[in-house]
Amino acid sequence: MKNRIFSQLALAVPIAIGMSIGLSSCGSGGGNSADQSASSDADKQLLGAGSTFGYPIYSKMFSDYGKTSGMQTNYQSIGSGGGIKQLMNKTVDFGASDAFLSDDDMSKAPAPIVQFPTCLGAVVLSYNLPGNPELKMTPEVIAGIFLRTITKWNDSKIAAENAGVKLPDMDITVAHRSDGSGTTFIFTDYLSKISDDWKSKIGTGKSVNWPDGELGGKGNEGVAGMIKQSPGTIGYIELTYALQNNMVFAQVKNAAGNYIKPSIQSTSLCANGDIPADTRISITNSNVADGYPISSFTWIMLYKEQNYNSRSKDKAANLVKELWWMIHDGQADCTPLNYAPIPPKAVTAAEAVLKSVTYGGQPVLQ
Repeated sequence: MKNRIFSQLALAVPIAIGMSIGLSSCGSGGGNSADQSASSDADKQLLGAGSTFGYPIYSKMFSDYGKTSGMQTNYQSIGSGGGIKQLMNKTVDFGASDAFLSDDDMSKAPAPIVQFPTCLGAVVLSYNLPGNPELKMTPEVIAGIFLRTITKWNDSKIAAENAGVKLPDMDITVAHRSDGSGTTFIFTDYLSKISDDWKSKIGTGKSVNWPDGELGGKGNEGVAGMIKQSPGTIGYIELTYALQNNMVFAQVKNAAGNYIKPSIQSTSLCANGDIPADTRISITNSNVADGYPISSFTWIMLYKEQNYNSRSKDKAANLVKELWWMIHDGQADCTPLNYAPIPPKAVTAAEAVLKSVTYGGQPVLQ
C-alpha cells in the first residue's frame, strides 16, 4: 500500500495539500458574526512553496497535522529556488529549501528571515542500464561523468571499481535539474568538495551552468522520469523518489574510503555533529566512516516578524504551532518515507529558531 501511494507522489504532477475551501456563514447572525467566521477560517489556511526534495514528507506531515488541528496547508512543490522567491515576495507563509539561505540571500530579503531543518535526505545517483547492476562509484568517476570527461559506461575508471560487472559500450547521457533546486545545491556542493575542477569551472548553486550535452528536467520527479525513460541516462534525485519508483542507484565511496549505500541510517550518521544557532550547515562529503557522503538537511524558512501583509496574530500562531509539531511529533513520518529524522541537537536548534519568531515584537510561542 505504501509503495503504491508514494510512487504516485514521486512522479505525478504535484498536488496541493489541503486545498482552500469556500468560506460561508450560517444561520441568521449579523455581519460581525460572518466576518469573525471568515477570519477564523482564513487563519487556518496556510500556503507554502519550494523543495521537491521534501515534497513527499511535507505532504504527509501537513495531511496528518490537518486531521487533528483543522489546519489546511497548501504546499506547492515548485523547487527550492521558486519557494525562496515566493517567500521573498511575501506571497507564501513559508518557503522550503534544501539549500540554506546564504548571507547574500538574506541581505536581499525585505525583512529578517529565520530557517530551521525539518529532516534529512540523501541525493542518489540513479541510472538506467541493461540489467541495472548496482554500481560502485568513486568521487573521481562522479565528477568525471558530470564534467563530461567520462562519456562511456564501459570507461576503464568505472570498470576498475566494478569487477565482474558487464558494462555496456553505451554513451552516458546526463540528466540534471532545469529549475532552481536545493537538490542541485546539495549535489554541486558535494562535487565542489571532491573536485577542484568542478569547483573552479562550475561551482555550487541551486542553478549552475552545466557542461554541454546534458539534459534538464523539472523537479526530482522530472529527472527521475528522464532516467526511467532513457537507457544510458544517469542523474541525481532524492532517495525517496528512487526507492518508491524501484530505481537502481550507486554506492558511493566516502571520504573515509568506504563504499556506502544511501539509506536512512547512513544519512543520519552525517548529522550527529554540532548545529550552529542559525542552523546553516553543510554535511556533504562527511568523513564519518559509515556516512553516505551526499546527505543534507532540508529547511523551512519564514519571516522572524510575522506582523506583515495584514496577517492576524492567530494566523501567525497557527503557523508556528504547525512548524513546532513538525520537528516533534511530525518526525514519526520521516522513516516510513525514507527520510532521516533530525537528531536531538538539531531539534534544540530548531526550537530556539521558532521561539525567536515574533508578532508585533512579542514572541509567538508563549
